[in-house]
Amino acid sequence: MRFTAWYTLRKFVYDNLHNEDYEKWFSRAINFSLIFLIIGNVVAVLLESINDVYKAYQLYFDAFEDFSIIVFTVEYILRFWSVAEKEPFDAEWRVRWKYVTSGAAIIDLLAILPAYINFFVHIDLRFLRILRLLRLLKLTRYFISLQILLRVIEREKGSFQAVIFILVIMIVMAAAGIYVVEGRAQPEVFSSIPASMWWAVVTLTTVGYGDVTPITPLGRFLGALITILGVGLAALPAGILANGLANELELRKQQLELKFRDLLESCEIDIIHDEDKIDDIRRDVGLSAEQTRDIVLQLIRERKEQELEREKNKYCFCPNCGYKLPE
Repeated sequence: MRFTAWYTLRKFVYDNLHNEDYEKWFSRAINFSLIFLIIGNVVAVLLESINDVYKAYQLYFDAFEDFSIIVFTVEYILRFWSVAEKEPFDAEWRVRWKYVTSGAAIIDLLAILPAYINFFVHIDLRFLRILRLLRLLKLTRYFISLQILLRVIEREKGSFQAVIFILVIMIVMAAAGIYVVEGRAQPEVFSSIPASMWWAVVTLTTVGYGDVTPITPLGRFLGALITILGVGLAALPAGILANGLANELELRKQQLELKFRDLLESCEIDIIHDEDKIDDIRRDVGLSAEQTRDIVLQLIRERKEQELEREKNKYCFCPNCGYKLPE
């Protein structure tokens, strides 16, 4: 009996914290509370950076920080404990290890770890505030758009690695070239290849702060060439990300449409007259009204074609012997 209650409680915690398909008022209340707490932490960090505000309300800021640490710690422990329900037939330690090494769990740990480290090793207050901003990453769990972005980055990581590798090579080559060309004319600026890398990065990314500029004709020609190359290279990551986002959104759209079609066909809904039921299913799946209308029209066409095909097949066979008649 005790074990049954224990596993029932763990399943309840898992459904409310991990299970995305579990939509109850309590799970929604937990999610919204955590979202507001995360946003509140970010606002608190921004206000604490204003010394006058922090000194005037230090007691309230510290109390809110302690409360946030307690809530996030309890959340992390409950997630770690209940995640075993994700794969109940697998070893619990293996399921929990997968969770601990996942990106979401690492973000949750980073949200509370700096506060506990500060108990043993003193951390500069400004640096600690910056670390607390990592709690903003916890919002990726609650917003589909951020999840899609992370999936695209994960899927296209090979392309990003290739682009970064090319950029590093170009930065080193550009720094070496400008060092050779401008080293004698401006020894205080281009004193070495590492010192020239600042100019190479700024030029390749087409930022061009103007604090360091070549003055020799050959140096200016090299700078113009690197700028032209940088226009294309700097745009590559944005292009990869945009293409990945477009593919991911199209894939998600197809999955939602397929799910919507399956639900319509399994529920045996009159797709012409049951508009309220269709709208309820559309909201549950997450499709737009325009996508829903296109799917409904396509289903109507398919059903009419099937009816015509069945009607046609009636007259293709002899009613007495059952043999197919010649066309």
